[in-house]
Amino acid sequence: MSLEILINATREETRVALLEGDQVQQVFNERTKERGIVGNIYKGKVLRVLPGMQAAFVDIGLDKSAFLYVGDVLDPDKRYEDLVGGGGDDEEISRGPREGRRSRAAGRPIEALLRSGDEIIVQVSKEPISTKGPRVTMYVSLPGRYLVFMPGIRHVGISRRIGSDRERRRLREIVDNLATTNGGYIVRTVSTGVPEEEFASDMGFLELLWANILKKWQYLKAPCLLHMDLDLTFRAVRDMFTPDVDRLVIDNKAYFDRIMDFLETYLPSVADRVFLYEGPQPLFEYFNIEAELSRGLGKRVWLKSGGYIIIETTEALTVIDVNTGRYVGKTGSLEDTITKTNLEAVKEIAHQLKFRNIGGIIIIDFIDMDEAGNRDKVFQTLQQAVSTDKARINLYRMSELGLVEMSRQRKRENLEQLHCEACRYCDGRGITKSPTTIAYELFREVRASAAQREAKTLVLSVHPAVADVLMGEDRGNLDALKAEVRKDLVVKADRRRHLEEYEIQQARQG
Repeated sequence: MSLEILINATREETRVALLEGDQVQQVFNERTKERGIVGNIYKGKVLRVLPGMQAAFVDIGLDKSAFLYVGDVLDPDKRYEDLVGGGGDDEEISRGPREGRRSRAAGRPIEALLRSGDEIIVQVSKEPISTKGPRVTMYVSLPGRYLVFMPGIRHVGISRRIGSDRERRRLREIVDNLATTNGGYIVRTVSTGVPEEEFASDMGFLELLWANILKKWQYLKAPCLLHMDLDLTFRAVRDMFTPDVDRLVIDNKAYFDRIMDFLETYLPSVADRVFLYEGPQPLFEYFNIEAELSRGLGKRVWLKSGGYIIIETTEALTVIDVNTGRYVGKTGSLEDTITKTNLEAVKEIAHQLKFRNIGGIIIIDFIDMDEAGNRDKVFQTLQQAVSTDKARINLYRMSELGLVEMSRQRKRENLEQLHCEACRYCDGRGITKSPTTIAYELFREVRASAAQREAKTLVLSVHPAVADVLMGEDRGNLDALKAEVRKDLVVKADRRRHLEEYEIQQARQG
């Protein structure tokens, strides 16, 4: 199945889509005025140490303080020149250094590691999301084309996606032979088949980059930025343009030229797989990505059989509900119909988790199945479907009610958070009061205030939907209210009003 990277680059934003066959797997977005900060390295100042949370807040020069957990705190006895690095949250790397880091941190509370006013080097591992500030770590990792450099630790890890034992041994020997500094490396997936001299070049670049960061650390005042990661276009070339990718298509001539200059210098073997799109239709429309993005913001996703899933995201968690919809089955067995719908839903759920970048706690409500064997089959299919996801996933067995609990690593805003905001009409509640409820609230206010109003006629200015209720099904109640308060009540429909907004006005006399 073909694998393509599509890049839509404009002055205001850059969008990158990963296409597998005719299906959009993931879309990344970076706006010029809101450029992401994951991977950036800062000299920060500790504002507060919170023993009760085993965490600290760090000023890195942004509007919101960064959050630093004890497991990401460097031993204060280490000099920055000997900084021990971890793999961060890179989805394709070995977890060895992180395990060692956790064991070290577990023995010492954060109040023994940090004090308010300390100046530290931190790297952003998670973007600010909603009301939360960024999450940072003191264990720096610097990604190159073939390697991820971890300053200060003698460790070599190999990407889990490199399956050949022979190739893994070859890569490990190359890195072991070339490594000269007190630093460790993770060998990335794209390194398969790469000759030794390419690794030497990557190492030299990364070690020089780290040396420059340390120089800035010595003379710049906190808080300040020490290193900014590449923009989205070049991160896509660096991180996503693997040997499995058939082509990279970009619609911006200036970026195309920059990419070609980079590839012809460092990666001439893949330059012939980069193409400039100059078609009459916008790139994302031509490949039907705009339509997929629009569907990705909806709650309902239809399955080919006629069933569907509902995706509801809240601040606390995401709930996914599976329904048979229009699918009635072909075997005459309700259990078979339900099981087939659940199995089809599993593949779509795994896709939607990646496409929408849904993270945090996720509850999947499958249609109830009576047979334990069918529940196991659906769960095993789900395990297999999410196994290719780069984000870390924890999956828990299906309950007898058909519920599956899982968590998915969250590093950046999901599709909805990126493209949408809380509804200004309903203030983000997702619901409004019904026209009848508003009409009866209005009745109560008329009763409470009519005696204090001198005018014989009161004008009730309301949304047209409320006016329809007052003049229609509740006309009798309105007439009774007129007699009760001994005033004439005139209903005025005002399209400019919010459904829940109304005003009682006194009509002018004479």
